[in-house]
Amino acid sequence: MGEHRLSKWLPTTKKEVELRGWDELDVILFSGDAYVDHPSFGAAVIGRALEAAGWRVAIVPQPDWHGDFRDFKKLGRPRLFFGISPGCMDSMVNKYTANRRLRSEDAYSPDGRHDCRPEYPTIVYTQILKQLYPDVPVVLGGIEASMRRLTHYDYWQDCLRRCILYDSGADMIIYGMGERGITELCTLLSQGGKMADAHTLPQTVFITDRDGIPGGITDADIVLHSHEECLDNKRCEAENYRHIEEESNKMHAQRLIQQTGNRYTVVNPPYPPMTTEEVDASFAYPYTRLPHPKYKNKRIPAYEMIKHSVNIHRGCFGGCAFCTISAHQGKFIASRSKESILREVREVIALDDFKGYLSDLGGPSANMYGMGGKDKTKCERCKRPSCIHPQICRNLDTNPQALLDLYRAVDQLPGIKKTFIGSGMRYDLLLHKSGDQTTDDATAAYTRELICRHVSGRLKVAPEHTSDEVLRLMRKPPFTQFEAFKRLFDDINRREGLRQQIIPYFISSHPGCHEADMAHLALITKRLDFQLEQVQDFTPTPMTISTEMWYTGLDPYTLQPVFSAKSQQDKLAQRMFFFWYKPEERQRIERELRRIGMAELIPQLLGSNPRPGHDKSRSYPKDRTHSYENNNSRKSTDRQKKSRDVRGRHRRDR
Repeated sequence: MGEHRLSKWLPTTKKEVELRGWDELDVILFSGDAYVDHPSFGAAVIGRALEAAGWRVAIVPQPDWHGDFRDFKKLGRPRLFFGISPGCMDSMVNKYTANRRLRSEDAYSPDGRHDCRPEYPTIVYTQILKQLYPDVPVVLGGIEASMRRLTHYDYWQDCLRRCILYDSGADMIIYGMGERGITELCTLLSQGGKMADAHTLPQTVFITDRDGIPGGITDADIVLHSHEECLDNKRCEAENYRHIEEESNKMHAQRLIQQTGNRYTVVNPPYPPMTTEEVDASFAYPYTRLPHPKYKNKRIPAYEMIKHSVNIHRGCFGGCAFCTISAHQGKFIASRSKESILREVREVIALDDFKGYLSDLGGPSANMYGMGGKDKTKCERCKRPSCIHPQICRNLDTNPQALLDLYRAVDQLPGIKKTFIGSGMRYDLLLHKSGDQTTDDATAAYTRELICRHVSGRLKVAPEHTSDEVLRLMRKPPFTQFEAFKRLFDDINRREGLRQQIIPYFISSHPGCHEADMAHLALITKRLDFQLEQVQDFTPTPMTISTEMWYTGLDPYTLQPVFSAKSQQDKLAQRMFFFWYKPEERQRIERELRRIGMAELIPQLLGSNPRPGHDKSRSYPKDRTHSYENNNSRKSTDRQKKSRDVRGRHRRDR
């Protein structure tokens, strides 16, 4: 490869640094993922943001943490600091299933290999760097550090762990989306400031003694229960997490302080929500949109899934109890401009392997683009974790006209044959009657166009469960809303002569869920003609309300007891009800129904096969395919299945 082309990527080796004429680096980033120069990969975004601000930055992707640590030494000592971005997904979620079994592949590593990163790379990488360069600051970012910024439950070690700064030895965390924080830190340090001077920067976490807390502890701060109190009393841990979640989702948050031993963890409030101009700038960097040339002839699964997709906004106001998005990106939607999105779509069209089909035009939730509070002053006082649960906020502008206009503008671009919406869809927004006729008409028009023009034969939605009590704890709408949406979906398909299907996602073993709830779920979904495939067992991940319910046995908001299935045996007993239609599960399900006193459901659930003509693979239909799939290979369909799985894990960070 020519040297000129190689210089289009951020440097990853000493040779590539020299190609840029640099004799020193300001920041060296260590990434747990393969280096894909694309706006969906965090290390690339941070690297490009630093580059755009004038800093000399390099990336060391997936360094070898064995032996002589040569990957950690090859670029030498940075002028300002080392940055660690362990990956787009939590390393443990990326590696293990809910039953703590190794996943089939690491989606962010070349050829899906499992040996390219350690467990907890944030800790491993930092400890190596501190051993080699004890006087150079190390700054943490990414989902792994963000979700471990205070005392948290670790499912894989089955214990409470303190802030990750203690175990890693790093100097600071920049949590959430880090472009602004890391560029401001660079500016401060380059002007002669010390790391202690950065302790007032928003959206940062640091450890200090009591005298080192800027301004001291004041009445404006929220002082959490100490780490030791949480170890002794699960109620203290539960009480902490109501404050942690609320402050993650407030426009004007308070500082959080937690004592651990004789030291204090300080979490500074986040930056205000990004403006459209700021989000546009992040997507306008000169990404190549390709994996680094070092991965020639190697497949990076996550890249294959998103290379023909475009992200249109950040943030999610759904507030699902099991999801980390609000804790990482916040609940306020930061939407890109139409011009910025169209520019990126044109870049996708120009790719050599683009065949005219945009795989996704979406975001954390596909249909929240452009939405926000009508009266921003009310949003500034709000601390609800969700804008749509238990009811849709009356101050929320749910008009999807801007999104409808965007779809139509993209579809008119030369080179676009079809635009699909692959991200998860909030059907409660599509069913909502706002009382404003203009908004309700736009919602009806958007729903029709979505179903008729932007579904690749299957539309993903996430009812998650059928039990109203479980759904309440999840902060999801009642199952009756899913049934209403399915009727609407089927009616539009019937009138338009389409043969499309809904792909519903469901979760077993979520806090509050009993085996009886799963038995009813199986019966209800059978009556709706679903044979479920898009399912998962609940995995407790750091810093979610669901995880805190699972660990403490308490609802952090009410402090009322909540049951959770915890043993592998109990979790598998719930999960098997998804698969009532599989012959190998029938005997176990019948035995379990008798054991829990629900034998009357046996003939209804197991006594008959689906009616003649029923599609026996409802989630992955073999005989009802969309014309797009008829024009492509079966390999494309298989890739879409894997894409749904990884997107779902990424969406919840599970």
